[in-house]
Amino acid sequence: MDRNKWKNWLEKLRSGEKMPKKNHLLILFLIGMLLFVAVIPLPSSDQADTSAESESVSTAGVTGTSMGEYETYLEDKTADLLKQVDGVGEVTVMLTLKSGGQKIIEKDQSSVSQTTEEADSEGGTRTVEDTTSDKTSIYEQEADGSSVPYVSKELSPEIEGVVVIADGGDNAVVAQSITEAVQALFGVEAHKIKIMKRA
Repeated sequence: MDRNKWKNWLEKLRSGEKMPKKNHLLILFLIGMLLFVAVIPLPSSDQADTSAESESVSTAGVTGTSMGEYETYLEDKTADLLKQVDGVGEVTVMLTLKSGGQKIIEKDQSSVSQTTEEADSEGGTRTVEDTTSDKTSIYEQEADGSSVPYVSKELSPEIEGVVVIADGGDNAVVAQSITEAVQALFGVEAHKIKIMKRA
């Protein structure tokens, strides 16, 4: 419909001129759809975050476990992946963690700044600036009623080094493929990755 047709249609509607019954039904349908869309609840940010976290492979998959269990989890996943590479054969992976995971607590920060100008007896002025800052942790309510600090970000433990013992570890091409895979997975420098042949 061009603009003139819309104007004519709106004029007919305002003047109360007789319109075909199908137009009345169309208007009622559109108003109903508008009300329906306005009433539909949007998913909460918690639900959206939950679905995103379940897809990511990080400490979120093993939350609440010790560093040793997390190392074992990563070693097993990496070994399963590398076994599927042509020429690798049976493989054992060992890795060490440089540091534990880190949870970043959300803080509410407020600061107040006040500037005062004072005049002394000799006609000079001096400016005094007073700034106070206050940080408080933000807490969220659990289902059981307890309050826990709100974690805005959780960082995975950093990997220090990786040792891979594989049947094909003496083949230069296989060793290079393993090194590149480990670098892609963990961001570890090549000199911190050791590939050896299984005895």
